[in-house]
Amino acid sequence: MFPSSLRRNFIKKATLAGLGIALTDSLLPFSAKASFKFEGKKRIGIIGLDTSHCVAFAKALNASDAGPEYGGFKIVAAYPKGSLDIQSSVERVPGYTADVIKLGVEIVDSIAALLEKVDFVLLETNDGRLHLEQALQVFKARKPMFIDKPIAASLVDTIAIFEAADKYKSPVFSTSSLRYAPTVQDAILGNKVGKVLGADAYSPLKIEPTHPDLFWYGIHGVEILFTLMGRGCKQVTRVSSPENDVVIGVWDDNRIGTFRGLHNGKQDYGGTVFGEKMNTPVGPHVGYNPLLLKVIEFFQTGVPPVNKKDTLEIVAFMEAADESKKNNGVPVTIASMFDRAKMNKK
Repeated sequence: MFPSSLRRNFIKKATLAGLGIALTDSLLPFSAKASFKFEGKKRIGIIGLDTSHCVAFAKALNASDAGPEYGGFKIVAAYPKGSLDIQSSVERVPGYTADVIKLGVEIVDSIAALLEKVDFVLLETNDGRLHLEQALQVFKARKPMFIDKPIAASLVDTIAIFEAADKYKSPVFSTSSLRYAPTVQDAILGNKVGKVLGADAYSPLKIEPTHPDLFWYGIHGVEILFTLMGRGCKQVTRVSSPENDVVIGVWDDNRIGTFRGLHNGKQDYGGTVFGEKMNTPVGPHVGYNPLLLKVIEFFQTGVPPVNKKDTLEIVAFMEAADESKKNNGVPVTIASMFDRAKMNKK
């Protein structure tokens, strides 16, 4: 049986459908589409111990005085191996492994072994090139999963991840923690700024040669931008210099949003949202707890809090920015990135 709150939600949406209001599977509780029972399941596993996010999540969930907001969920096991060739990731694994062991996390030697011990998965490997291969094992085991940024290292792999999730009816979502920065959420909820007319966002732009430029760290600022602007970007132009990069997006309704990638100076996260009623700054980063609470809610309900279409457009935006840079700043359409991905589909 559904938890009562999910049952009421499902009945409400079924009623709306009966009134002719279109519903998609992505709007329904995952429990309504499959026979999974989430009640009573609290065991979380981690794939990849090469990011500080793992330790932050384990400290919050596994603390002896963890608050009721975490629903009793615990990280019980981890498969530490991450990137094979990104040195900054490889070097972190021993230290972060030792840190989570102290927090009561069991270390296992394979993803298969991990999946036998857990009900939910945090895919934390920094290297987005590995995510499709890793995620497929989780999908086949039908475990709900959060994929930390970047969801993948290409639009082709991102599409494949969501197609596999649909195939195996296994719920998944991905986002940067900056989406849930309180000031970002305040700007889009309620009636504070009115209609969003435009937005500027910024974040550090650390370059990792194995990934397209924005995927490694620029994703944080891009996530802020799309959280404020929503879907609908149609064209991307990038201007680059040794000091910073600026990516200009034009939306279908002619609104303009920009992302500034910071190479030097103060390395911070934030931006400005321009609204009908007021203009207001957003940021800075305040830690991972707002994201963690959304992940726990997702594990409890099976309902992804970020629509896959949002994530796909974010990835297409980043690839378009890379393409514009390669071509000396010529405008690149989002549609052309999806067309290219379709041609290169694995």
